[in-house]
Amino acid sequence: MKNRFRVILMAIVAVMLCGCEENTPEPSTFLEVTPNNIAGTWALESFDGVALHEGNYVYIEFVRKDRTYKMFQNTDSAYTRVLTGKYNIYTDSEAGSIIRGNYDYGQGDWSARYIVTELTEERMCWAPLNDPSSICVYIRSDIPEDIYSAYVPDVEEEE
Repeated sequence: MKNRFRVILMAIVAVMLCGCEENTPEPSTFLEVTPNNIAGTWALESFDGVALHEGNYVYIEFVRKDRTYKMFQNTDSAYTRVLTGKYNIYTDSEAGSIIRGNYDYGQGDWSARYIVTELTEERMCWAPLNDPSSICVYIRSDIPEDIYSAYVPDVEEEE
Protein backbone atom coordinates (compact mmCIF):
# COMPACT_ATOMS: atom_id res chain seq x y z
CA MET A 1 0.00 0.00 0.00
CA LYS A 2 2.87 2.36 0.81
CA ASN A 3 4.38 1.79 -2.64
CA ARG A 4 1.09 2.65 -4.36
CA PHE A 5 0.79 5.82 -2.33
CA ARG A 6 4.40 6.74 -3.17
CA VAL A 7 3.82 6.14 -6.91
CA ILE A 8 0.62 8.22 -6.87
CA LEU A 9 2.37 11.02 -4.99
CA MET A 10 5.27 11.02 -7.46
CA ALA A 11 2.82 11.13 -10.37
CA ILE A 12 1.05 14.15 -8.84
CA VAL A 13 4.37 15.95 -8.31
CA ALA A 14 5.41 15.18 -11.90
CA VAL A 15 2.14 16.59 -13.24
CA MET A 16 2.55 19.72 -11.12
CA LEU A 17 6.13 20.25 -12.34
CA CYS A 18 5.13 19.73 -15.96
CA GLY A 19 2.02 21.86 -15.66
CA CYS A 20 3.65 24.69 -17.58
CA GLU A 21 3.63 22.50 -20.67
CA GLU A 22 -0.17 22.68 -20.66
CA ASN A 23 0.09 26.47 -20.77
CA THR A 24 2.55 26.42 -23.67
CA PRO A 25 1.10 28.41 -26.55
CA GLU A 26 0.58 26.83 -29.93
CA PRO A 27 3.66 27.24 -32.16
CA SER A 28 1.55 29.25 -34.61
CA THR A 29 1.38 32.06 -32.02
CA PHE A 30 5.17 32.25 -31.59
CA LEU A 31 6.89 35.44 -32.63
CA GLU A 32 9.99 35.59 -34.79
CA VAL A 33 13.07 35.92 -32.58
CA THR A 34 14.36 39.40 -33.37
CA PRO A 35 15.85 42.25 -31.30
CA ASN A 36 12.54 44.08 -31.76
CA ASN A 37 10.44 41.21 -30.39
CA ILE A 38 12.61 40.54 -27.34
CA ALA A 39 13.15 44.21 -26.50
CA GLY A 40 11.98 45.12 -23.03
CA THR A 41 12.28 43.57 -19.60
CA TRP A 42 11.97 39.91 -18.69
CA ALA A 43 12.05 38.07 -15.36
CA LEU A 44 13.35 34.54 -14.97
CA GLU A 45 10.32 32.56 -13.81
CA SER A 46 11.78 29.05 -13.67
CA PHE A 47 14.80 26.96 -14.49
CA ASP A 48 14.31 23.30 -15.38
CA GLY A 49 10.70 23.51 -14.21
CA VAL A 50 11.60 24.85 -10.77
CA ALA A 51 10.78 28.39 -9.67
CA LEU A 52 13.57 30.52 -8.22
CA HIS A 53 13.95 30.38 -4.46
CA GLU A 54 11.93 33.01 -2.62
CA GLY A 55 13.81 36.31 -2.60
CA ASN A 56 16.00 35.41 -5.59
CA TYR A 57 15.52 37.13 -8.93
CA VAL A 58 16.93 37.61 -12.39
CA TYR A 59 15.68 40.48 -14.56
CA ILE A 60 17.10 41.16 -17.98
CA GLU A 61 16.38 44.29 -19.98
CA PHE A 62 17.09 44.07 -23.72
CA VAL A 63 17.59 47.29 -25.69
CA ARG A 64 16.79 46.84 -29.37
CA LYS A 65 18.51 49.94 -30.72
CA ASP A 66 22.08 49.04 -29.83
CA ARG A 67 21.57 45.37 -28.88
CA THR A 68 22.67 45.87 -25.30
CA TYR A 69 21.30 44.40 -22.10
CA LYS A 70 21.32 44.98 -18.36
CA MET A 71 20.84 42.02 -16.06
CA PHE A 72 19.85 42.53 -12.43
CA GLN A 73 20.28 39.39 -10.36
CA ASN A 74 21.00 38.16 -6.85
CA THR A 75 21.26 34.42 -7.42
CA ASP A 76 24.96 34.32 -6.53
CA SER A 77 25.10 37.20 -4.06
CA ALA A 78 23.17 38.64 -1.13
CA TYR A 79 23.01 41.91 -3.03
CA THR A 80 21.90 42.90 -6.50
CA ARG A 81 24.57 42.41 -9.15
CA VAL A 82 24.15 44.26 -12.42
CA LEU A 83 25.75 42.77 -15.51
CA THR A 84 25.80 44.64 -18.79
CA GLY A 85 26.93 43.87 -22.29
CA LYS A 86 25.84 43.21 -25.85
CA TYR A 87 23.76 40.41 -27.34
CA ASN A 88 23.25 39.04 -30.81
CA ILE A 89 20.60 36.85 -32.41
CA TYR A 90 21.23 34.55 -35.34
CA THR A 91 19.62 31.54 -36.96
CA ASP A 92 21.22 28.11 -37.06
CA SER A 93 19.85 25.86 -39.82
CA GLU A 94 19.52 22.92 -37.41
CA ALA A 95 18.87 24.47 -33.99
CA GLY A 96 16.79 27.52 -34.93
CA SER A 97 17.04 30.96 -33.34
CA ILE A 98 20.09 31.44 -31.12
CA ILE A 99 20.85 34.26 -28.70
CA ARG A 100 24.35 34.84 -27.43
CA GLY A 101 26.08 37.65 -25.63
CA ASN A 102 29.12 39.02 -23.96
CA TYR A 103 29.81 41.04 -20.85
CA ASP A 104 31.18 44.56 -20.77
CA TYR A 105 34.59 45.38 -19.36
CA GLY A 106 36.36 42.36 -20.86
CA GLN A 107 34.49 39.81 -18.77
CA GLY A 108 34.03 37.45 -21.72
CA ASP A 109 31.15 35.67 -23.39
CA TRP A 110 28.04 34.20 -21.80
CA SER A 111 28.61 30.67 -20.56
CA ALA A 112 26.39 29.29 -23.35
CA ARG A 113 24.61 30.10 -26.55
CA TYR A 114 20.88 29.66 -26.09
CA ILE A 115 18.22 28.30 -28.43
CA VAL A 116 15.10 30.41 -28.09
CA THR A 117 12.55 27.61 -28.19
CA GLU A 118 9.50 29.78 -27.64
CA LEU A 119 8.74 33.49 -27.89
CA THR A 120 5.35 35.14 -27.40
CA GLU A 121 4.41 38.64 -26.29
CA GLU A 122 4.57 37.52 -22.63
CA ARG A 123 6.81 34.45 -22.45
CA MET A 124 10.20 33.34 -23.72
CA CYS A 125 11.96 29.98 -23.26
CA TRP A 126 15.68 29.40 -23.67
CA ALA A 127 17.74 26.21 -23.69
CA PRO A 128 21.54 26.04 -23.82
CA LEU A 129 22.69 24.86 -27.22
CA ASN A 130 24.84 22.20 -25.54
CA ASP A 131 21.99 21.03 -23.24
CA PRO A 132 18.58 21.57 -24.89
CA SER A 133 16.79 19.76 -22.06
CA SER A 134 17.66 22.53 -19.58
CA ILE A 135 14.90 25.14 -20.02
CA CYS A 136 14.81 28.71 -18.68
CA VAL A 137 11.38 30.36 -18.76
CA TYR A 138 11.21 34.17 -18.81
CA ILE A 139 8.06 36.26 -18.50
CA ARG A 140 7.53 39.94 -19.32
CA SER A 141 7.97 41.96 -16.19
CA ASP A 142 9.00 45.36 -14.94
CA ILE A 143 12.07 45.63 -12.75
CA PRO A 144 10.89 46.54 -9.24
CA GLU A 145 11.76 50.14 -8.41
CA ASP A 146 13.82 49.23 -5.31
CA ILE A 147 16.05 46.95 -7.41
CA TYR A 148 16.36 49.34 -10.36
CA SER A 149 16.95 52.44 -8.23
CA ALA A 150 19.79 50.71 -6.38
CA TYR A 151 21.60 50.60 -9.73
CA VAL A 152 20.39 53.87 -11.23
CA PRO A 153 20.35 56.43 -8.41
CA ASP A 154 18.20 59.54 -8.71
CA VAL A 155 20.21 62.43 -10.09
CA GLU A 156 19.36 65.71 -8.45
CA GLU A 157 19.65 68.75 -10.64
CA GLU A 158 22.20 71.30 -9.49
CA GLU A 159 20.90 74.78 -8.93
